Amino acid sequence: MADEIKITEPDIAQDDLTSIQLAHSIIESLLDHTRVVSDLIAVMAQALDQDTTKALTLTPQWQAYLESRRAMEQTREEIEKFADMMKQTTED
Repeated sequence: MADEIKITEPDIAQDDLTSIQLAHSIIESLLDHTRVVSDLIAVMAQALDQDTTKALTLTPQWQAYLESRRAMEQTREEIEKFADMMKQTTED
């Protein structure tokens, strides 16, 4: 007869919870800053003439910026999941 393995969530110490909350706060601040910078870049791009904008968007730096924005969207979703998990932990 096979033994059943019961998986339970470990108790989270207050120090661990404080660390989790700090990590969440730091990550949220970084994501907010990234959003503000992205908005600023968009406004600055609108101020450029059409030829300059076209030249800018053909650079490797612009492509890296676009890739980074896509990655940050995924990160934002992961942060929301993390926040939900943290909220459940604190409610238990």
